[in-house]
Amino acid sequence: MYKAVIFDFDGLILDTETLHVEIYQEMFNDHKIEFPYSEWIENIGSKSKFTIYDLLERELVSVKVDRELLKVHNQQKFSERVSALKARPGVIDYLNAAKAAGLRIGLASSSTSEWVTDHLSNLNLIDYFETIRTADHVEFVKPDPALYKLAAEDLGVSPSECIAFEDSANGALAAVEAGLTCIIVPNHTTRHLEFPKVKQRLNSMSDVSFHQLLEEMNSHIDKETI
Repeated sequence: MYKAVIFDFDGLILDTETLHVEIYQEMFNDHKIEFPYSEWIENIGSKSKFTIYDLLERELVSVKVDRELLKVHNQQKFSERVSALKARPGVIDYLNAAKAAGLRIGLASSSTSEWVTDHLSNLNLIDYFETIRTADHVEFVKPDPALYKLAAEDLGVSPSECIAFEDSANGALAAVEAGLTCIIVPNHTTRHLEFPKVKQRLNSMSDVSFHQLLEEMNSHIDKETI
């Protein structure tokens, strides 16, 4: 039987990923070049030294851009728009249902602790989580499994007793490699990615109740042990 659920943050709880892509597309449009969408989304859910500004300069061919000015401009746009974002459909229902079912609840994110906790606080969701593991706690972020292993350890359960909810391929790979059962809930940006082998894919958490999903996942365990 599953005893815990561990949520990703960016793109799963709050769709900051699609907002970032929207802003980056605008930046590329300002330079009258096409945004390399498929290449950029391969980095979602992890961290890379290769930045969006590297991509921009590559597409501009030998033209240097004022990175600091663009960063400030993009951050201003993000700050203005992120406050209008709400938790993705079904997220709050899932958190309430998991709590009511007596499951332990954690979070594993490749973002920084400040980023995650600030946004969770703004959404009034931070109190749901017994543990929050972020890039500040590990040497390597997703797709490395370290974050999920730490979160499961904090919750006092084995990885095999946890369900992970992810929206990105890198995040899903981290969860699977850590030994968790992974449910994919891709957002508008990540829905075109190829995902590793996972138990189930939902378009939205509002598509199926948490209770129904948990019963189905637990029944799979029962069948595998017969």
